[in-house]
Amino acid sequence: MFDGLKDKLSSFREDAAEEVEEKAAEAESVEAESADAPRAEGAEAEAADRGDAAPAAEPAGSGADAPAVGEDEDATAAEEAAEDDGSAASTFRRAKAFATGKVIIEEEDLEEPLRNLEFALLESDVEVSVAEEIVDAVRERMLGESRAQIETTDELVTEALHDALLDVISVGQFDFEERVAAADKPVTIVFTGVNGVGKTTTIAKLSEWLEARGYSSVLANGDTYRAGANEQIREHAEALDRRLIAHEKGGDPAAVVYDGIEYAEANDVDVVLGDTAGRLHTSNDLMAQLEKIDRVVDPDLTLFVDESVAGQDAVRRAKEFDDAAAIDGVVLTKADADSSGGAAISIAYVTGKPILFLGTGQGYGDLARFDPEALVDELLDEE
Repeated sequence: MFDGLKDKLSSFREDAAEEVEEKAAEAESVEAESADAPRAEGAEAEAADRGDAAPAAEPAGSGADAPAVGEDEDATAAEEAAEDDGSAASTFRRAKAFATGKVIIEEEDLEEPLRNLEFALLESDVEVSVAEEIVDAVRERMLGESRAQIETTDELVTEALHDALLDVISVGQFDFEERVAAADKPVTIVFTGVNGVGKTTTIAKLSEWLEARGYSSVLANGDTYRAGANEQIREHAEALDRRLIAHEKGGDPAAVVYDGIEYAEANDVDVVLGDTAGRLHTSNDLMAQLEKIDRVVDPDLTLFVDESVAGQDAVRRAKEFDDAAAIDGVVLTKADADSSGGAAISIAYVTGKPILFLGTGQGYGDLARFDPEALVDELLDEE
């Protein structure tokens, strides 16, 4: 899952570590040269003590060359030269840090790797503002940072990337099962999204997920618009041995979900899972249906379903649906077929609403609770 993005992040880590290590090696060389200089001066002093010193310079005005510049003047001249040369100043700072057991990370180390990271994120369908946020966060965490020489630069790069990814992925996260457990029963969950993204199958999967945790559920088919919708969800209900509440094609979707709630109340069922017609945010009549369901039923949660492989299209649609009829969370289907990971990285940051589940296969058990920390660990091979 998300193997393409994983490879791109690995390349960034390698490139950034290599750039920093090259500069550290230069600093080590400068520090070694500085350390050799005092030893040479000491040797000259020892020679003078033995009487081997060179003849003293002739007094001024005797025709000899002018006196040599003093050590203090040498140091001042070297510092002024370093200030005039940015590269030299950077190397000088690095050398001083290296002498104390530290390696400094500067802008020049990160410029090209960060540019490549941004391109890699965009190629993986990460939304533009999200890619920029990740790159800026990595830069902020690493610039001016120093590490002990006993540490590895890869560890520092990985930590910065880990924190930046986690910040954008985990926006709005809440514990879904805890929310269900704490809510008054029955809990009503309505599913929405565009047509053909696996919404009805996701409802069946969530019913099985709830069952495995001790929660009973009833399915309510509010998709009264599409021919064959009743037959499709009925197949799932029969396969799972769940009760299905459905009306004839063309019926009132809000009435169907409401009937599902009444059935749940009368039969001590914990959760009502309400399907709705696939729609675009520009379908005014269907959006009006969704608004009516929200008004009549007042669901505890409205979940937006889309395909992970849709990338930035999924991100855009999630934002549009949230603007039109507020959603509480997202389910991404086909995550097992997605190598880019752009939607998983971007949706929460763009909408402010969390990803709650990932569809990871065709079976009823192939629904995984979305764990931002686990995802970042997987992307960075930190498991």
